Formats: sequence, structure tokens, C-alpha cells
Amino acid sequence: MQSEAERTEFVVEEAGIRLDSYLSERLGLSRSRVEQLIEQGEVELNGAVPKKRAKPQPGDVIVVRVPPPESSHILPEEIAIDIVFEDSDLLVLDKPAGLVVHPAPGNRSGTLVNALLHKIKDLSGIGGVVRPGIVHRLDRDTSGLMIVAKNDAAHTRLSDELKKRKIKRRYLAAAWGHLAEDSVTVEAPIGRNLKQRKRMAVIEGGRPAVTHFRRLERWRAADLVSAELETGRTHQIRVHLLHIGHPVVGDGTYGPDRHKGFSGTDRGWAATLAKRARRQFLHATQLTFEHPRTGQPLDFHSPLPADLASIAEWARETR
Repeated sequence: MQSEAERTEFVVEEAGIRLDSYLSERLGLSRSRVEQLIEQGEVELNGAVPKKRAKPQPGDVIVVRVPPPESSHILPEEIAIDIVFEDSDLLVLDKPAGLVVHPAPGNRSGTLVNALLHKIKDLSGIGGVVRPGIVHRLDRDTSGLMIVAKNDAAHTRLSDELKKRKIKRRYLAAAWGHLAEDSVTVEAPIGRNLKQRKRMAVIEGGRPAVTHFRRLERWRAADLVSAELETGRTHQIRVHLLHIGHPVVGDGTYGPDRHKGFSGTDRGWAATLAKRARRQFLHATQLTFEHPRTGQPLDFHSPLPADLASIAEWARETR
């Protein structure tokens, strides 16, 4: 791990955004992590220690020093991970379903971060102690491609590209029922569910979220769809599909009993599909972006893993 804090400098181009929100977006950090850095004196605004509610103006200079992650708090573990690309700046891996990305209270081991600490000597410190190198996340039961940064410069550049919607992220999902059209764009703000805090929802005042859906196959009582993210909100694809009435097959949080809403022969088919889907049918199948140092175009693809591929094959044969 890096022994010294890395320094990142920003020149503000837009007005009216709170400092903690601005840095959260630019660095890909949680707001609480940004607040912690401000409280520790690791953030300067025009040479002075600011308040987290400060609103920088165009031309202001922000300097952030991010201490290296304290690896002793999170133990390295020998957990197999499938790395599909690696160089001195980043790696792209194919995460299996069931693997949690980073430690959380009550879940300090057996995560992707534990595996990365065992395998990789240097990781970006921007994510803090529990998220070293993590540029973006996948839900525990979502499989597929992820980017991990090895240094702060790469992490900052990749996070900035995410914010500017220059990183293409495409998923494959099975959605209950049938989309109204072959191509559907959902633009609906997402925030914490006001009644169930562990869930997200489309709510007024939520963070802007845009997902483009395209039907690839029409099954008897479900569609196989491609989902392309413009933004990266928590549970975005799952919440947006629920919002338009077509939750993800196998999603125990946002559509556990959706198969019961069908009638006739579709009801039996849907019940069988629900039994076959032992986890949510959602897979990160494509990542396309520019290398943060060289600018070289990179394009990675991951086919459906065996469990989802077998479900799709059954659905095609019985539709």
C-alpha cells in the first residue's frame, strides 16, 4: 500500500454545489468519507480549511490529500477472483454473484476488498480503509465486470469519467412481463425509500438517474433486456425496472412475488422461472472506457455466467 497521502487538485468550473457533494462526485467517495477528510484537515479551499457546506465558485482551487488505506483494519484473504485485465494503473475483474464488494459493519471478511488486498500490492487510497481501489460497485448478487484502480491518479480520472458519463456500462437482465416497446429510456430520480431505509426508490428530490433498456429476447412471461447506465445510483437498474412495472427476475428485494401476478399457462411458466432463478438475473456484461493514463480505448465483455445462461436457455426453449 502507498506510504504517503496523494495530493489531488481541482479548479472549480461550476458554481452553487456544496463542497462535500462536489468532492463526492469528483472523487467517487461517499459524502461521509469526504466529511471525514475535511474534518481531518486534508481538504483546502483556496489555501484555507473550509466547511463542508462551503460552496466553491468558478476559479476556486481545491486541494485534497487522501491518506493511504489502513490495510491493517481489513485483513487480506486468499479468495479466488477472475482478473480479465491488469496493468500498473488498474485492473478489470469479473465478479461472481454472492461476493460482497467491500466490508461493512457485521461483514468484515470474505469480500472482494479482502481478496484484492491479498493479491494486489498497491491500490488507490481514495476509497478509504474499506474501499481501496473501488471505482464503482456491484450488488452482492449481481455478477460481472468491475474496474479497480491501483493509484489515486487513475482513480480520480476514472471517477471523473464516470461522472461525465464517458464510461459505458451495459448489463443483461431478465425482467418480468414485457416492455411496452423494444427500446425504453427511464429518467427518474432515485433516493432512499422513506419507509424502508434499506431500499431505494424513485422519489421526488432524488438524485438524477437515467437508464436505457432494449429488449433482446421476448420470452413467454419475461424479457431478456440490455440495460445501459448513464448514471450510477444504488440499485438503479432494479429500481427503474420496478418503476415501469417489470422488476428483475429473482430480485428478492424489489419483486419477490411478481411471478404470482400471471394467469393461465403463463402462471405456471413464471412459477418455474422463479424457482430456477436462485438470485437476481442481472449481469454486468460490458465495460468500455479510455485508459486513465494512456487514453487507449478499452472494451471488455463478459458472457452470462453458467447459472443465468442455463435459465436463459430454458426460457428460449419454452417460450
